[in-house]
Amino acid sequence: MMPDLHDLELLLRSDTPLILIESLEEPRVTELFAGLALRIAEPAFCWTVTEGLRRLELDNRAPKRFVDPTEVLRHIRSGQQRGVFLMLDFHPYLDHPLHVRLLKEIAQDYANLPRTLVLVSHALEIPPELRHLSTRFALRLPDRKRILSLIREEAKRWQEAQPGRGLRASRDAVEQLARNLLGVTESDARRLIRNAIRHDGAITQEDVETVKRAKYELLSPDGVIAFEYDTRSFADVAGLGQLKAWIDRRRSAFLDPRRTRDHPRGILLLGVQGGGKSLAAKAVAGRLGVPLLRLDFAALYDKYIGETEKNLRKALTTADVMAPCVLWIDEIEKGLASGAEDEGVGRRILGTLLTWMAERTTRVFLAATANDISRLPPELIRKGRIDELFFVDLPGPRARREIFMIHLRRRGLDPARFDLDRLAEASAGFTGAGIEQTVVSALYAEESAAEPLTTETLLGEIDSTQPLSVVMHEQLQSLRAWASGRTVPAHAPEDQAPLAGDDEAR
Repeated sequence: MMPDLHDLELLLRSDTPLILIESLEEPRVTELFAGLALRIAEPAFCWTVTEGLRRLELDNRAPKRFVDPTEVLRHIRSGQQRGVFLMLDFHPYLDHPLHVRLLKEIAQDYANLPRTLVLVSHALEIPPELRHLSTRFALRLPDRKRILSLIREEAKRWQEAQPGRGLRASRDAVEQLARNLLGVTESDARRLIRNAIRHDGAITQEDVETVKRAKYELLSPDGVIAFEYDTRSFADVAGLGQLKAWIDRRRSAFLDPRRTRDHPRGILLLGVQGGGKSLAAKAVAGRLGVPLLRLDFAALYDKYIGETEKNLRKALTTADVMAPCVLWIDEIEKGLASGAEDEGVGRRILGTLLTWMAERTTRVFLAATANDISRLPPELIRKGRIDELFFVDLPGPRARREIFMIHLRRRGLDPARFDLDRLAEASAGFTGAGIEQTVVSALYAEESAAEPLTTETLLGEIDSTQPLSVVMHEQLQSLRAWASGRTVPAHAPEDQAPLAGDDEAR
């Protein structure tokens, strides 16, 4: 808590009349200011709409006075009491012109009578005429040393409540618990530690996994960011040989915490629909062995001006907190689309994203996918913001064979029962998604016939399906022509369909 006290003391001594604190840790904020008042010998007051105005550091429960927000502001303005005034949950009253005027007059009179107003709430949108008089303050997140201290405090508290019982905890589990709690608030960290200990009187590997999942949910309660907890299986995807090799060469540099510069930043995956771009993004997380975070642009957008950009900043902050990780943005061109009707939201979203991509120092690897490169601004795909542009083309014979094996095995079928070479040859021009759908359709056909799935059934489904290379032949050829010489193939040469595509299309 000492760093926050020090920072707040410096802020109060900087003659700032209006301080804004967005935090859900209201008890911690009030505790900080109570301690700060004693430290700087300055009176501190706290106001709530239920309790009115009271002296904070003395904790006296005087009769309720100045409960009305207008009344308390008039009292502060007209009185001669210097000090710090915490206004808890004052945000609903900031759209009232009289309240704005009173706040402005109190702040403008600071030189004659130092009165610092501290607005504390979960969210604060300050009126424009008050912005030049205010500054924002954010509580620091606890570091590893502080979290270890919280673990010791909660362990001691549990043992005092359970006399005669000892707490079971391995050094490795404690270290992992502390590491996984980095990025959450002190209040949340303390609560999660307490729950882990109370569960069974121990800190175990199981507790670490439970805390990790709870942390993910805390960091993105609105669903803007989705989490994949275990990404090891994502590395097992067909093809993508050159992409996998590229990632493997950079894995140690990305995961090395001592490396503070020039670590891998990200890639853009361009390709045909259903060709496996999403799988490729997941494979990146699997090869690196880190969590996968998916940014949902649909959940990002908000009808209120400024909220969409704020949501994006929160999402990117979440990714920074979760580092090392992979941030996956699917079909990024749709999320950045802008027009006259969106009041410039798309441009502001782009600006926020570009700034983060260029300036971040955290180990967040960006894996973005796109179907239409023409809709992306050039500044998004230049080197420095991403490391490489990969093209995910139709899979070649060897990759198609592997895709059949994966999807048959996932459905409890032994791939050795099937002629995989014939299936791979017959499915020329199919995407990975097309091959999966062929397997699913064949299973439905066999269930209705009450017979086991065979190679012939699969071949029949292939023959009755027009592959993407035929349905979207012109678009595919145009995309391939653009990608040739401009991008790096994600598949190895032996796993990629011929570039012309004609000899594999039907």
